[in-house]
Amino acid sequence: MGTGRKRRQSNYLVQGSILAAASIIVRLIGAVYRIPLTRILGDRGNSYYSCAFELYSMMLLISSYSLPLAVSKLVAARIGAGQRKNAQRIYKGAMVFAGMIGTVIAVITYLGADFFTGKILSTPESAMALKVIAPAIVLVAFIGVYRGYFQGMGTMMPTAVSQIIEQVVKTAVGLLAAYYMVRYGMKISAILGSEVWGAAYGAAGATFGVVAASLVTMLFLMWIWSLYRRVNRRAMAKDHTRKQESYKEVYRILFLTIVPVVLSTAVYNISGILDQGVFKNLMYANGFEAAMVDTQWGIFSGKFKVLTNIPIAIASAMAASTVPVLTRAMAEGATGMVKKRTDLSIRFTMILTIPCAAGFFALAAPVQQLLFHDSSELPAQLLRLGAVSVVFYSLSTLTNGILQGINRMRIPVRNAAISLVTHLAFLVLLLQVFHMDIKAVIWANIFFSLMMCILNGLAIRKHMGYRQEIRRTFVIPALSSAVMGIAVFLIYTGLMKLIKSNTVSVLIAIVLGALIYMCVLLLLKGVNEQELQNFPKGNLIARIAKKMHIL
Repeated sequence: MGTGRKRRQSNYLVQGSILAAASIIVRLIGAVYRIPLTRILGDRGNSYYSCAFELYSMMLLISSYSLPLAVSKLVAARIGAGQRKNAQRIYKGAMVFAGMIGTVIAVITYLGADFFTGKILSTPESAMALKVIAPAIVLVAFIGVYRGYFQGMGTMMPTAVSQIIEQVVKTAVGLLAAYYMVRYGMKISAILGSEVWGAAYGAAGATFGVVAASLVTMLFLMWIWSLYRRVNRRAMAKDHTRKQESYKEVYRILFLTIVPVVLSTAVYNISGILDQGVFKNLMYANGFEAAMVDTQWGIFSGKFKVLTNIPIAIASAMAASTVPVLTRAMAEGATGMVKKRTDLSIRFTMILTIPCAAGFFALAAPVQQLLFHDSSELPAQLLRLGAVSVVFYSLSTLTNGILQGINRMRIPVRNAAISLVTHLAFLVLLLQVFHMDIKAVIWANIFFSLMMCILNGLAIRKHMGYRQEIRRTFVIPALSSAVMGIAVFLIYTGLMKLIKSNTVSVLIAIVLGALIYMCVLLLLKGVNEQELQNFPKGNLIARIAKKMHIL
């Protein structure tokens, strides 16, 4: 293996770590954002916001969610072959594609807002919020092309920085707009004699934050692109590739690459919309009041999913950085390196997400109290019950990316479709026969993500000849997390008796829990020194661990 290839592949976890760190920061800001937003909107307002945002997310899946992955995959393959000019053509063709599809989907979303929210999800109060957020679909399509291009070039920094900027602007503008729109809506409620308008207008204000954030993010990436253009021109001048792809060929390749990704991501993520539609319609059919149904869904979307999405961001980041690396390795015929990178990415994700699940289980009620000032039992029950879904969703998200990276684009579509159908049947059974209310959605999500893990794992084994290492990837992190979870619970309980402060007790327990987990993981030889050095601040951790004689 040449020095250049070694250098590129040693950069893999670094780039993945950059994107993972940015994604964690973004999710943390997002979680912090939902705390005051929940207080502004209330649980019903959260339900309206969630309805609009789920539909918006679905439209993004159709229009532009797949663009970063598809563009990065195509650009990486051409950069690996030394075809800079063809990589540039992919970028230009993708921009035209993004503008066309983004505009069409944005218009459909705006004009169909009343139908989508009222007829499909039985939440007509969300129509205004969906109309407000519709223009962001066009902006996000262009953002996806920029991010995909830079990721295909092997750098995650523009994506990472732009994600943080996007979330900061969304938080600032969204909270401010939601606050004033709630007050405006309450005046309308007083006139019309209906209490829903404060929450409905507040949800629309929150979605306006998404539009403002998308605009600022696109302008930032345009600026980065303008700085990079001179370097790109010099690189293209050295490209003497004889065959340049026509734009007709570029559009054909884009279409053939994007459609499987769209189908797999759409089927994989449409479960959120379908869950909401099935849950609300069946609950109404069973005679439950709209206020109770909206409140339960608001707790699920605003106090459960917000928290569990934070560690899942690690898997999403690893998947985004895995696809171009695996594509390039496949193009170079480095099958051994493909297996090695697959193993590293899965282990890295499990080492970080399994303890998160254990922490959610051990500190469910204190965390809900800390973040949302909610001491009621239902939010804590949902978090304890659904903690394990963090691991399954993380692994299934990552394995989707691995399969796409090795050019098995149709397999995630098939696996997601099978999981979706069986999971919906399971959800209906739990709601209609066992009358489990919102807990049925948690169990159905666990079932869906577990099915995806199993089906994707079998496919990777078949098409790569890859056998998953079990002991150091799953068993040791799980044992270390169990020790950490017990310790964290005992530390929190003891501190509460001494200082009687939930905030201080939770924060100290989390910090000590992270240290305990890392020590047990190293003592059980779950990570060696070479692997540890690939982690963020890995060299520092390794030096400290050696001094403590646990490495």
